[in-house]
Amino acid sequence: MLKRTPKLKVSGKDAQSFLQGQLSNDIDKIANGEWQLNAYCQHQGRIIALMWVQKQGDDFYLDFAPDLQTVVHNRLKMFALNAEVIFSEVNHQENPAEGAQVTLATSEKFIPQDLNLDIDEVGVSFTKGCYPGQEVVARVHYLGKPKKRLYQFECDFEVLPLDKITLEDDTKTVGTVLNQVKYCFFAVLKIAERGQTLFINNKPIKLLELTDFSH
Repeated sequence: MLKRTPKLKVSGKDAQSFLQGQLSNDIDKIANGEWQLNAYCQHQGRIIALMWVQKQGDDFYLDFAPDLQTVVHNRLKMFALNAEVIFSEVNHQENPAEGAQVTLATSEKFIPQDLNLDIDEVGVSFTKGCYPGQEVVARVHYLGKPKKRLYQFECDFEVLPLDKITLEDDTKTVGTVLNQVKYCFFAVLKIAERGQTLFINNKPIKLLELTDFSH
Protein backbone atom coordinates (compact mmCIF):
# COMPACT_ATOMS: atom_id res chain seq x y z
CA MET A 1 0.00 0.00 0.00
CA LEU A 2 1.36 3.40 -1.00
CA LYS A 3 1.58 6.09 1.65
CA ARG A 4 -1.60 8.16 1.68
CA THR A 5 -1.80 11.88 2.50
CA PRO A 6 -5.39 12.97 3.24
CA LYS A 7 -6.52 16.27 1.75
CA LEU A 8 -10.05 16.51 3.13
CA LYS A 9 -11.83 15.36 6.29
CA VAL A 10 -15.57 14.66 6.16
CA SER A 11 -17.32 14.50 9.52
CA GLY A 12 -20.77 14.93 11.00
CA LYS A 13 -23.81 12.74 11.61
CA ASP A 14 -24.47 12.15 7.90
CA ALA A 15 -20.86 11.78 6.73
CA GLN A 16 -21.06 8.08 5.90
CA SER A 17 -24.44 8.16 4.15
CA PHE A 18 -23.43 11.29 2.22
CA LEU A 19 -20.22 9.73 0.89
CA GLN A 20 -22.09 6.50 0.13
CA GLY A 21 -24.26 8.50 -2.27
CA GLN A 22 -21.35 10.35 -3.88
CA LEU A 23 -18.56 7.81 -4.46
CA SER A 24 -18.33 4.67 -6.58
CA ASN A 25 -17.35 2.09 -3.98
CA ASP A 26 -19.29 0.77 -0.98
CA ILE A 27 -18.39 3.16 1.84
CA ASP A 28 -20.46 1.11 4.29
CA LYS A 29 -17.93 -1.73 3.95
CA ILE A 30 -14.83 0.24 5.00
CA ALA A 31 -13.31 -1.13 8.20
CA ASN A 32 -11.97 1.37 10.71
CA GLY A 33 -8.47 2.49 9.70
CA GLU A 34 -8.72 0.91 6.24
CA TRP A 35 -8.18 2.75 2.95
CA GLN A 36 -10.66 2.10 0.13
CA LEU A 37 -10.27 3.15 -3.51
CA ASN A 38 -13.11 5.15 -5.09
CA ALA A 39 -13.92 7.21 -8.15
CA TYR A 40 -15.66 10.54 -7.69
CA CYS A 41 -17.62 10.86 -10.94
CA GLN A 42 -19.75 13.45 -12.65
CA HIS A 43 -23.18 12.56 -14.07
CA GLN A 44 -21.76 11.14 -17.32
CA GLY A 45 -19.62 8.67 -15.38
CA ARG A 46 -16.35 10.48 -16.02
CA ILE A 47 -13.92 10.55 -13.11
CA ILE A 48 -13.43 13.94 -11.47
CA ALA A 49 -10.99 12.52 -8.93
CA LEU A 50 -9.46 9.17 -8.11
CA MET A 51 -9.98 9.03 -4.37
CA TRP A 52 -8.76 6.91 -1.47
CA VAL A 53 -11.05 7.00 1.57
CA GLN A 54 -10.14 6.08 5.13
CA LYS A 55 -12.56 5.65 8.02
CA GLN A 56 -11.48 6.77 11.49
CA GLY A 57 -14.34 6.37 13.93
CA ASP A 58 -17.21 8.44 12.55
CA ASP A 59 -14.91 10.57 10.38
CA PHE A 60 -13.65 9.97 6.85
CA TYR A 61 -10.38 11.15 5.30
CA LEU A 62 -10.09 11.62 1.54
CA ASP A 63 -6.83 11.47 -0.40
CA PHE A 64 -6.67 12.64 -4.03
CA ALA A 65 -4.48 14.74 -6.31
CA PRO A 66 -3.51 18.04 -4.59
CA ASP A 67 -4.42 20.18 -7.60
CA LEU A 68 -8.03 18.95 -7.33
CA GLN A 69 -8.46 20.22 -3.75
CA THR A 70 -10.68 23.17 -4.64
CA VAL A 71 -12.67 21.27 -7.28
CA VAL A 72 -13.45 18.34 -4.97
CA HIS A 73 -14.15 20.46 -1.89
CA ASN A 74 -16.53 22.81 -3.70
CA ARG A 75 -18.39 20.03 -5.50
CA LEU A 76 -18.92 17.98 -2.35
CA LYS A 77 -20.22 21.07 -0.53
CA MET A 78 -22.58 21.80 -3.42
CA PHE A 79 -24.18 18.35 -3.15
CA ALA A 80 -24.30 18.26 0.65
CA LEU A 81 -27.55 20.29 0.65
CA ASN A 82 -29.26 19.60 3.99
CA ALA A 83 -26.96 16.77 5.07
CA GLU A 84 -25.23 17.24 8.41
CA VAL A 85 -21.65 17.06 7.17
CA ILE A 86 -18.57 19.18 7.84
CA PHE A 87 -15.67 19.47 5.38
CA SER A 88 -12.21 20.35 6.69
CA GLU A 89 -9.06 20.69 4.61
CA VAL A 90 -6.34 18.77 6.44
CA ASN A 91 -3.21 18.85 4.30
CA HIS A 92 -1.82 21.21 1.67
CA GLN A 93 1.48 19.37 1.23
CA GLU A 94 1.92 18.48 -2.43
CA ASN A 95 3.72 15.16 -2.33
CA PRO A 96 4.60 13.74 -5.76
CA ALA A 97 2.33 10.94 -6.92
CA GLU A 98 3.65 7.44 -6.24
CA GLY A 99 1.16 5.63 -8.46
CA ALA A 100 -1.58 6.16 -11.01
CA GLN A 101 -3.47 9.37 -10.32
CA VAL A 102 -6.12 11.59 -11.89
CA THR A 103 -5.03 15.24 -11.78
CA LEU A 104 -6.66 18.48 -12.85
CA ALA A 105 -5.35 17.92 -16.39
CA THR A 106 -7.02 14.50 -16.70
CA SER A 107 -10.12 15.15 -14.60
CA GLU A 108 -13.37 14.19 -16.40
CA LYS A 109 -11.46 12.43 -19.21
CA PHE A 110 -11.93 8.76 -18.23
CA ILE A 111 -14.59 6.42 -16.88
CA PRO A 112 -13.87 3.89 -14.08
CA GLN A 113 -13.45 0.99 -16.51
CA ASP A 114 -10.68 2.90 -18.34
CA LEU A 115 -8.70 2.91 -15.07
CA ASN A 116 -9.39 -0.76 -14.20
CA LEU A 117 -11.54 0.15 -11.18
CA ASP A 118 -14.14 -2.45 -12.17
CA ILE A 119 -11.66 -5.36 -12.08
CA ASP A 120 -12.63 -7.40 -9.01
CA GLU A 121 -14.65 -4.29 -8.05
CA VAL A 122 -11.49 -2.79 -6.53
CA GLY A 123 -12.83 0.75 -6.93
CA VAL A 124 -16.46 0.31 -8.01
CA SER A 125 -19.33 -1.53 -6.37
CA PHE A 126 -22.05 -2.74 -8.73
CA THR A 127 -24.42 -3.59 -5.87
CA LYS A 128 -24.28 -0.52 -3.60
CA GLY A 129 -26.88 1.66 -5.32
CA CYS A 130 -26.86 5.15 -6.76
CA TYR A 131 -24.07 7.71 -7.03
CA PRO A 132 -23.35 10.33 -9.73
CA GLY A 133 -22.61 8.56 -13.03
CA GLN A 134 -23.69 5.16 -11.71
CA GLU A 135 -26.07 4.42 -14.59
CA VAL A 136 -23.37 5.00 -17.22
CA VAL A 137 -20.78 2.93 -15.34
CA ALA A 138 -23.26 0.09 -14.80
CA ARG A 139 -24.35 0.13 -18.45
CA VAL A 140 -20.78 -0.39 -19.64
CA HIS A 141 -20.35 -3.20 -17.10
CA TYR A 142 -23.52 -5.11 -17.90
CA LEU A 143 -24.11 -4.33 -21.58
CA GLY A 144 -20.69 -3.57 -22.99
CA LYS A 145 -17.10 -4.65 -22.77
CA PRO A 146 -14.19 -2.34 -21.90
CA LYS A 147 -12.15 -1.45 -24.97
CA LYS A 148 -9.45 0.39 -23.01
CA ARG A 149 -7.45 -0.35 -19.88
CA LEU A 150 -4.83 1.37 -17.72
CA TYR A 151 -1.29 0.10 -18.21
CA GLN A 152 2.09 0.94 -16.76
CA PHE A 153 4.83 1.88 -19.21
CA GLU A 154 8.56 2.50 -19.07
CA CYS A 155 10.37 5.35 -20.78
CA ASP A 156 13.57 7.38 -20.39
CA PHE A 157 12.06 10.76 -21.22
CA GLU A 158 9.43 13.07 -19.77
CA VAL A 159 5.80 12.61 -20.73
CA LEU A 160 2.88 14.84 -19.84
CA PRO A 161 -0.74 14.12 -18.92
CA LEU A 162 -2.87 13.71 -22.07
CA ASP A 163 0.16 13.02 -24.31
CA LYS A 164 -0.96 10.70 -27.09
CA ILE A 165 0.32 7.16 -27.65
CA THR A 166 0.53 6.29 -31.33
CA LEU A 167 1.59 3.49 -33.60
CA GLU A 168 4.77 3.74 -35.67
CA ASP A 169 3.22 5.78 -38.48
CA ASP A 170 2.13 8.41 -35.92
CA THR A 171 -1.29 8.77 -37.53
CA LYS A 172 -3.45 6.69 -35.21
CA THR A 173 -3.88 7.58 -31.53
CA VAL A 174 -4.30 4.43 -29.45
CA GLY A 175 -3.73 5.70 -25.92
CA THR A 176 -3.54 8.68 -23.57
CA VAL A 177 -1.11 9.39 -20.73
CA LEU A 178 -2.59 9.67 -17.24
CA ASN A 179 0.52 10.63 -15.21
CA GLN A 180 4.24 9.96 -14.88
CA VAL A 181 6.10 8.65 -11.85
CA LYS A 182 9.90 8.81 -12.15
CA TYR A 183 10.90 6.48 -15.01
CA CYS A 184 7.51 4.98 -15.63
CA PHE A 185 4.10 6.35 -16.48
CA PHE A 186 0.49 5.26 -16.55
CA ALA A 187 -1.67 5.51 -19.64
CA VAL A 188 -5.04 4.35 -20.90
CA LEU A 189 -4.52 2.16 -23.96
CA LYS A 190 -6.83 0.42 -26.40
CA ILE A 191 -6.67 -3.25 -25.43
CA ALA A 192 -6.49 -4.35 -29.07
CA GLU A 193 -3.23 -2.41 -29.57
CA ARG A 194 -1.27 -3.63 -26.55
CA GLY A 195 0.84 -6.00 -28.66
CA GLN A 196 1.94 -3.27 -31.08
CA THR A 197 5.13 -1.20 -31.03
CA LEU A 198 4.04 2.03 -29.35
CA PHE A 199 5.36 5.58 -29.43
CA ILE A 200 4.96 9.00 -27.84
CA ASN A 201 6.21 11.90 -29.98
CA ASN A 202 7.93 9.35 -32.25
CA LYS A 203 9.90 7.93 -29.30
CA PRO A 204 9.39 4.24 -28.44
CA ILE A 205 7.87 3.27 -25.11
CA LYS A 206 7.76 -0.10 -23.36
CA LEU A 207 4.55 -1.57 -21.97
CA LEU A 208 5.22 -3.19 -18.59
CA GLU A 209 1.94 -4.47 -17.17
CA LEU A 210 -1.73 -3.92 -16.53
CA THR A 211 -2.15 -1.53 -13.60
CA ASP A 212 -3.40 -3.37 -10.51
CA PHE A 213 -4.87 -1.31 -7.66
CA SER A 214 -5.50 -4.32 -5.42
CA HIS A 215 -2.07 -4.13 -3.78
